[in-house]
Amino acid sequence: MPLPNYDDLIDVRPDERFDEARLLQYLRGRLPGAAERLSVRQFGGGKANLTYLLGFGHRREYVLRRPPLGPYAPSAHDMGREYRVLSVLHRAFPLAPRAHLYCGDEDVIGAPFFVMERCKGLVVRDSLPARFAADPLAPRRMSQALVDALASFHAVDYEALGLSDLGRPIGFIKRQIEGWNRRWQAAKGAADSRVDAIYGWLSAHQPESDFYSLVHNDYKLDNTMFARDDPARMVAIFDWDMCTLGDPLSDLGMLLTYWTQPDDPPFVKAIGTMPAGDFAFFRRDEILARYAEKSGRDLRDMRFYHILGVFRLLVILQQIYTRYQSGFTQDKRFANLGESVEGLTVWALRLIDDG
Repeated sequence: MPLPNYDDLIDVRPDERFDEARLLQYLRGRLPGAAERLSVRQFGGGKANLTYLLGFGHRREYVLRRPPLGPYAPSAHDMGREYRVLSVLHRAFPLAPRAHLYCGDEDVIGAPFFVMERCKGLVVRDSLPARFAADPLAPRRMSQALVDALASFHAVDYEALGLSDLGRPIGFIKRQIEGWNRRWQAAKGAADSRVDAIYGWLSAHQPESDFYSLVHNDYKLDNTMFARDDPARMVAIFDWDMCTLGDPLSDLGMLLTYWTQPDDPPFVKAIGTMPAGDFAFFRRDEILARYAEKSGRDLRDMRFYHILGVFRLLVILQQIYTRYQSGFTQDKRFANLGESVEGLTVWALRLIDDG
């Protein structure tokens, strides 16, 4: 019987291959263990940055990360930034994988990339692994670990790590609104007054931020990894390419956006990046209560941050859909993203109206 593929490993997609011999030549002398024969497989679960498993002989493994194919906003897929963060963050926050090497020379594999440590565990996407599904308390334990890790991350002393210049925290929310609107204008297939209305509401309802921290900027269940034998123990958090300094509640708003609960309408469940159904995961109000308890933060403005998260996600999916329509990626998972963008637009407007 074949072993379960816990890591979403696949053969490298034909349009996402690179010159492995050239990569090996570059890595030799720069990366421990790279003198041995190289094998490359791809992690197939992500939707934007491309991630590969590099195996050297039978003894050593690393993970390589590069931006997606086709045009993209460099600030959204900044491998140099991700390397800088992960080269030091692990010292204060063990859930951050350690980065070993960065290459900005696009001639090596066709794009900037970095190499980091290989982490092993379970990434939960649209279904529960069998060993977690057999434990009725597993979803609650995972929920608690997810929220607790976020609160702990936001408490990291970024100045002590030398990351004080990673971003400009003052004015962070305004720049988020304006930046994602610019990306929408560049990626949209056609004008949509409803999205313009969401942008207008966000611009008019910005809360005052007086606490800043490191911000992951894409925090969600399937960007984390759990121990294979313990749903209460998280072992890693991934996708740090948008990490910056800013308002930590924007991370919480994104988590709410990616989250689903049993009473969500079907179009919201379709957007979620977690198992949909009555699995005893925290509800959104429980997420907020746990985060408030662990962080001590005032969450009175969370509706704004949730709507900002929905706005961001609809733009992200529109960018991916545009790359797919333009032929820069042939990944068939992206063929129906236009429907997801429509669902997110409707959801954001409902959240606005519910206020």
